[in-house]
Amino acid sequence: MAPLLDVRQLRIEFPAGRTGGATNDSSVQKLVAVRDLSFTITPGEVLGLVGESGSGKSVTSLAIMRLLPPQAQTSGKILWTESGGGERDLLQVPEEEVRQLRGSGLAMIFQEPMTALNPVMRVGHQIAEAILAHSNGQLRRVNKAGAWDRAVEAMKDVAIPDPERRSRDYPHQLSGGMRQRVMIAMAIVNRPQLLIADEPTTALDVTIQAQILELLAELRHRFGLAMLFISHDLAVVSQVADRVAVLYAGNLVELGSKQDIFHSAAHPYTRGLLHAVPTLQTDRQQALETIEGTVPALHAVPAGCPFEPRCAWRVDECARALPPLVEVAPGHWARCPVLNQQ
Repeated sequence: MAPLLDVRQLRIEFPAGRTGGATNDSSVQKLVAVRDLSFTITPGEVLGLVGESGSGKSVTSLAIMRLLPPQAQTSGKILWTESGGGERDLLQVPEEEVRQLRGSGLAMIFQEPMTALNPVMRVGHQIAEAILAHSNGQLRRVNKAGAWDRAVEAMKDVAIPDPERRSRDYPHQLSGGMRQRVMIAMAIVNRPQLLIADEPTTALDVTIQAQILELLAELRHRFGLAMLFISHDLAVVSQVADRVAVLYAGNLVELGSKQDIFHSAAHPYTRGLLHAVPTLQTDRQQALETIEGTVPALHAVPAGCPFEPRCAWRVDECARALPPLVEVAPGHWARCPVLNQQ
């Protein structure tokens, strides 16, 4: 099946100030937030993007949505396949085309609903605004009354009780779980093909978290959504993803099916993450395993494998250059030169 989204060798840099007193561009120090990132998402598939804070997950999602700040510099390709079969590079298309694509093709659930929602607008108006701003085709002719009706219906779709009444509430009048449902309603109201969910359950307790995950699964099957699900929580990703991509310091270190990642992890970093998570079989008398060291700051990421300073399996080759992705099994890739020697 042809991919709906095809990210190829994406690189994202931010200027970090000038070195010395020179004024030419070559003197500007750059921080590389993401380098050489490639993955695909097919229609109806859920790809889990996993990594610690600062690994490049959110900045990748903003690059796909073309919402990075102006100073960000991107290279590579983000190919989007139209429903009719045409293909566009989202990094190259004009801003107006991207604005029309948001909502109808791509939509995003932002990380923190209390800051993403406008505190002085009723939530129903905010959903209706998304309809009026991003609809295309026949939906473009929807008036304000029709947009309001669709907003209420979207709140019903995400299981908000008494949606007609709650649509007139302000964000501060809703619980955290309700605010998250409003964010999901805003994202799906225009029936996008791809939904980007950036840490949609992080600020919620486990009971509400389970409800949100169940809701996303239901919406995925009801509307045929493809999804990029971003999280630092391996347990959450294991529940929702078909495939998993593991990021470390802006680099893709492993990519494979859920079964590959959770049962046959190849990269030392992925193995370290999994061993640090307690299970029902974990011996409570023993301390949990940890990964020694810390994640490098962006200005101090080594030229080779970024995990090399913390890796117990490292060899000299790891420090020389960024290792290529190695296919360790069909559809299962890892960025580790040691794998070639096993």
